[in-house]
Amino acid sequence: MGRAFEYRKAAKEKRWDKMSKVFPRLSKAITVAAKDGAEPEMNPKLRAAIQNAKSENMPKDNIDAAIKRAAGKDIAQMEEISYEGKGPHGSLIFVETATDNNTRTVANIRNYFNKNGGQPLDNGSLEFMFSRKAVFEFLKPEEMDLEELELELIDAGLEEMEVDGDNVTLFADYTSFGSISSALHDMELEISKSSLKRIPNSSIKLTEAQMVAVDRLIDKIEDDEDVLAVYTNIE
Repeated sequence: MGRAFEYRKAAKEKRWDKMSKVFPRLSKAITVAAKDGAEPEMNPKLRAAIQNAKSENMPKDNIDAAIKRAAGKDIAQMEEISYEGKGPHGSLIFVETATDNNTRTVANIRNYFNKNGGQPLDNGSLEFMFSRKAVFEFLKPEEMDLEELELELIDAGLEEMEVDGDNVTLFADYTSFGSISSALHDMELEISKSSLKRIPNSSIKLTEAQMVAVDRLIDKIEDDEDVLAVYTNIE
């Protein structure tokens, strides 16, 4: 099947090997969210971070410890900062981080781009290329009327609902994250995952051979302990 296919296969297997980094990343997301309040009922962002951690089978003790760390002096210096850049073959890359040392993180991110066929861009350069959305996923209860649900959630800011079998995905502007989260919580729906995502307004399709260079760059970025999420405009 060729070297490109084999490289991409190896890259995907390598990402499975990165599962040891999942808990620390989830833990950091919980801690950062808990800075705005340690009570999930009053803090939708924290509630979402906890939901996502549970979906990855993160132990309760780890979740509780991550929330407690938000009260620490070191966490007070933690900032959520995004970085943007061009990757190989017309790819665009948006990187979200949580860091206590912006000088270190920006130097690392710029280095990954420069040494792997990319180009770092000034913050704000890609804002018009991506839309920031609140995304919620859950399994449809048997008795639920989805048309009724959609009508109820429109007032909370719902923009789009996708249904794939029993899997339901909701999309809203990021500013509606709290209102949608609270509405679903009041309905006692069991959310499997909720997050704020950067969704490309238009996407590109690359060949397997072209993806080799893009995967190499993304792998380097994802290896950084300050990185929380990476978004691209690739299909």
